[in-house]
Amino acid sequence: MQPRVDFISLGVRSVAESRRFYVEGLGWPVRKEIPGDVLFIQVNHGLTLSLWDAGQMQAEAGVSPPGPVPHITLSHNLASPEDVDRVMAEAAAAGAVIVAEPVTQPWGGYSGYFADPDGFRWEVAYNPTWSVDDAGSVTI
Repeated sequence: MQPRVDFISLGVRSVAESRRFYVEGLGWPVRKEIPGDVLFIQVNHGLTLSLWDAGQMQAEAGVSPPGPVPHITLSHNLASPEDVDRVMAEAAAAGAVIVAEPVTQPWGGYSGYFADPDGFRWEVAYNPTWSVDDAGSVTI
């Protein structure tokens, strides 16, 4: 198996509410949608975010019902602390709950966290040691 992730699927309580947040609020483009069941958004070079009805996900993938706060963090890395502040403000305007205001972190970066309508935590970060070259290789 190659070390590659093509889809990140999140089980959501309401595909419509997730659509309002990600598509209408943040302006992310829909690649495909089956209303009420699943919404596909291309988020990076060949990477798709799937917002999947939690009941459908439980039936197909055999996962447990979601708890109050999902144990996963998605990260959105940016080029500067100012970009972090801008994206956090955009997320709040779209309806996100800011769970941790951006601060300078002990590891040298600057980051904050918001929660989407289902409580999924998004880290918005500037990491001065993180980069991606033209071939897609990550340096941390």
